[in-house]
Amino acid sequence: MLMMSHFFSMKPTAPRLPRVEDDPVVNGESTIINQLGLHARPAMAFVQLANGFASTVRVRRANSSEWVDGKSIMQMLLLAATAGTVLEISCEGTDETRALEEILKLINQKFDEE
Repeated sequence: MLMMSHFFSMKPTAPRLPRVEDDPVVNGESTIINQLGLHARPAMAFVQLANGFASTVRVRRANSSEWVDGKSIMQMLLLAATAGTVLEISCEGTDETRALEEILKLINQKFDEE
């Protein structure tokens, strides 16, 4: 008998890449400070910015252990990050430092909403 339940998991997961122990990763943390939080428009701005970099971008709520893909609008919206939510951001790749700096700058500029 074929069990299908494991094929239909609703839990989003960020892609997992093989890690080399000495491979650097840059991490940062920022608080969502715009009044409306990470709704569709700022989430799309985040995703578009993240997609401009070669690095893998992963994001999670500071109070969660589950990472989402920062290059996916659906996964970013699933964070349900309201004003005051602290996000942890992890970038890995050839342009990881610049990616993290630009993403933190976008968040700190309130996604240019206010």
